[in-house]
Amino acid sequence: MRRRLGFKCNACSKSALPRPKLARILLVAPPAISIFLIFLRLGLTSFGGPIAHLGYFRAEFVERRQWLSDADYTELVALAQFVPGPASSQTGFAVGLRKGGLLGGFAAWLGFTLPSALSMFAAAKGLTLTESGAGQGIVHGLKLLAVGVVAQAVWSMGRGFCPDRIRAAFAIIVAAALIAIPGSAAQLAAIGLGAAFGLFWLGNGAVAAVPALKTSAAPGWEGIAALLLFLALLFGLPFFASFTHFGIVELASAFYRAGALVFGGGHVVLPLLQESVVAPGWVSRDDFLAGYGAAQALPGPIFAISAFLGAKANIASDPVSGAIVALLAIFLPGMLLMYGIIPYWSRLRTLPKARAALNGVNCAVVGVLGAALYQPVWTSTIAKPLDASIALLAFMALSLARLPVLLVVVLCAAIGIVMAPAA
Repeated sequence: MRRRLGFKCNACSKSALPRPKLARILLVAPPAISIFLIFLRLGLTSFGGPIAHLGYFRAEFVERRQWLSDADYTELVALAQFVPGPASSQTGFAVGLRKGGLLGGFAAWLGFTLPSALSMFAAAKGLTLTESGAGQGIVHGLKLLAVGVVAQAVWSMGRGFCPDRIRAAFAIIVAAALIAIPGSAAQLAAIGLGAAFGLFWLGNGAVAAVPALKTSAAPGWEGIAALLLFLALLFGLPFFASFTHFGIVELASAFYRAGALVFGGGHVVLPLLQESVVAPGWVSRDDFLAGYGAAQALPGPIFAISAFLGAKANIASDPVSGAIVALLAIFLPGMLLMYGIIPYWSRLRTLPKARAALNGVNCAVVGVLGAALYQPVWTSTIAKPLDASIALLAFMALSLARLPVLLVVVLCAAIGIVMAPAA
């Protein structure tokens, strides 16, 4: 099992020293448990929305742990932008999939999603975790950190993927266009234009032979089965729901459809969710708006609002089952698509023309992140000069001083608490 997942077990040597109890427990399933714990920490501290999450992932898995190269990571981000579903969660799932197979991908998703899902369920039961001034201060401090994290990602990726004037100019044009015309459709169009830009302008510089993305996802029947299951659930759940009229099946169908048909994830899914649960009377408009407000103050994926809505839905037999079904249903389609497509993406990217297109896509992704750095990351966080100063200090701490991310998280949270009385 360990060999298939690409991990070595150093504990099997007879000369190994006695290990603490926790270490022995971790050795039972080291890939999945370690992946879960890493993503759990990210799920507890990754404020700022999907684009900020991508910055945290890059800092953790490209720079700190070096699980994958900058090029591999950027291409996973581009693929997640092409595929329906929550882009940051799909990228995290792909990182876990690469490191620990399907179990590693599930561990990555669970660790990253669990904190926000539990918090949203608690909010549905009437518990608010950020009512106090200190709680609001911590949230604000971590949002300022998110500005610095995204700025670092844009700067580092820009230097790597836009080394000449023409590529830098293209990324700037993409960023300017997306600031003027925001939205997921515009982002998809920008990535498509990036592919065309690469084919026409960067073809001569494309590298023909590139190692395929390393992943434990099977390129054969498992990937095809995942894609077939995606389609079967997309068309089968509505039919089954209309035939049986089971409330829990109707709930699963609505949230699966939302996860399967929305590109970019995040805030883009909210209008579809409102139409799915408020219009039929499953959740009141006031409850929906309360859940939306709570989701803004929490780390992790905004798709975790499904746990709140599922718990509030009056067609669920009980709040716990409603929350679990809604949460799994909204994330499942994106995970199935990533698992099914990654092996073929790995093969495609080794072709010369595909490499040229991907070089252009990389430039477009830099522009997409640059636009998102301004809107919504900057505009929703920076309200006064002091905010900008703290965000700049966070950027310098990560980029120049290269302080550990966890240390910067603690410092920004502390600064947020100090600022809270004046807020």
